[in-house]
Amino acid sequence: MQRLRSLGRGQLAAIAAAAVGIAVIVALGVTGAGAGSHAPATPAKNFTLAALGHPGQQISLRSLAGRPVIVNFFASWCTPCQKETPLLAAFYRTTHGRVRLIGIDVNDQASSALAFMRKSGVTYPVAAEPASDTTVIAYDLPGLPATFFLDAHHRIVKRVFGAVTQAELTAGTALINERAK
Repeated sequence: MQRLRSLGRGQLAAIAAAAVGIAVIVALGVTGAGAGSHAPATPAKNFTLAALGHPGQQISLRSLAGRPVIVNFFASWCTPCQKETPLLAAFYRTTHGRVRLIGIDVNDQASSALAFMRKSGVTYPVAAEPASDTTVIAYDLPGLPATFFLDAHHRIVKRVFGAVTQAELTAGTALINERAK
């Protein structure tokens, strides 16, 4: 306590601001990043984007109308994405495509993204978009990776900010399939 009394008002204000900042970061880490937060069912924004590595082809959320979908935003340069993408690829292979999954590569070089996808075993459709384009803005990404679980009406029923885990994939898939009935 004696040390606090010897500090000036400016120093005390700086310490208080730092403490508040740390509390906010901890709270966000507990409730959002990687924790798999359930969101109120809000409509997902439709998108039509160029298919990565397939000139002239497009990937559209609307093309999967009436089906639950997982939408994953990632990039080859993103460290948590490098951990997550092989898990998503294995999950997709295990479900034999019964679970619809769309990857959206954000702000990446096409050659780097394609090499990363090959290395990770990705066989699900992947679109590409610059970081400043409308889909990234519409989904209000706090960072990468970000995964959205959409029910058959394409309402967002679960979000995971940060690398998704196997448990979150299983729980999210059960949730979107349950709502499809």
